Amino acid sequence: MLSSGGAGRAGSPPPVPPLEPPEHPLAVDPPKQPLSPRVLVVLPYGVMAVVTTVDVTAGPGVGFLPLVSLGPAFAGLVGGWRRTAVVGSAAFLLCLGLGMYDGLFEGRRGLPALLSVAGVTVAGVVAAVMRQRREAELANVRSIAEVAQRVLLRPVPRGAGPLRIAVSYTSAVAEARIGGDLYEVVTSPGGVRIIVGDVQGKGLEAVESAAVVLGAFREAAHDEAELTAVGARVERALGRHLGGERFVTAVLAEIGDGPFATLLNFGHPAPLVVRAGGAVDFAAPPERALPLGLAAYADDGPKPHTVPFAPGDQLLFYTDGVTEARDGGGRFYPLDTRATLLKDDDPEEALRAVREDVVAHAEGPLHDDAAMLLVRYREAHGDDR
Repeated sequence: MLSSGGAGRAGSPPPVPPLEPPEHPLAVDPPKQPLSPRVLVVLPYGVMAVVTTVDVTAGPGVGFLPLVSLGPAFAGLVGGWRRTAVVGSAAFLLCLGLGMYDGLFEGRRGLPALLSVAGVTVAGVVAAVMRQRREAELANVRSIAEVAQRVLLRPVPRGAGPLRIAVSYTSAVAEARIGGDLYEVVTSPGGVRIIVGDVQGKGLEAVESAAVVLGAFREAAHDEAELTAVGARVERALGRHLGGERFVTAVLAEIGDGPFATLLNFGHPAPLVVRAGGAVDFAAPPERALPLGLAAYADDGPKPHTVPFAPGDQLLFYTDGVTEARDGGGRFYPLDTRATLLKDDDPEEALRAVREDVVAHAEGPLHDDAAMLLVRYREAHGDDR
């Protein structure tokens, strides 16, 4: 049962709950690994062996000898240029030996085969050199993206007081591994404050907008007494950055000592509430509000509302990349009916189960970034779950 109310609290502010440092870096799904390259490693030698066998058994009339050049051609697909050159040299010597065995050089029939092997070898070496350069550049891009990710999406604390926290981020851009979804957890005198959001668009502009939102939230979450004031600070900062009709959907949350969580929703998908007894509900706001960045088009901002949040309860924040993941039949991912996957005692393992289920539902890589942040209220302060 949801109720509306303010974010502030009467009396002196409660002490800031101690944060538990993250045990390991941000959990991010790695890109899908290609098939094992062992087949490509042995393929050049296998092709040359087959050509040799056919040429020796069937004789020169079959005309298989020029196919020896397939050896260096396949060698250029994996490994370095030196390996391609070695395989090409072996193919050249093999072609020379078979040509002499077949007597092809007496009538100049062996010369075209030798030239084809030499030409393919040179082309393979050049291709291998260019491929290695591209791989080095890609590795550098990945390294830069990893650093940017650590700065922008810092590892969240594993716990704060009675709360256990876990996060999952899956980027649709497998090579960059960073997109427009954002999240942060900050402790303040008012309690633990959380933001989960989704920037409109992709690429560097989305990353810049996410950085503006996170920077403003990190400052305001410490300084402002009211959650609405935090949202207003983020709105002003984003308004100075954005142009046109670009926007950021976001939900802000504040969890203090009371048995409630206060939410402020800027057009973002409503968090999922999983009760200790197994009941599941979406913490939808009493009224829909426009996303961040569109304040000029609204008469008033979103109203804070409270959600009962007692020991044993869970709050799952997520972006639309989760609920809008479609299966082969075009059906969206049913997050509420899959809430039983959050039963694992370890919050990180619980999120891993949901993440794997989303990917399985989509039957392949996701087409949009998907971020999830799970907040679990331990049943007792001594409970390690």
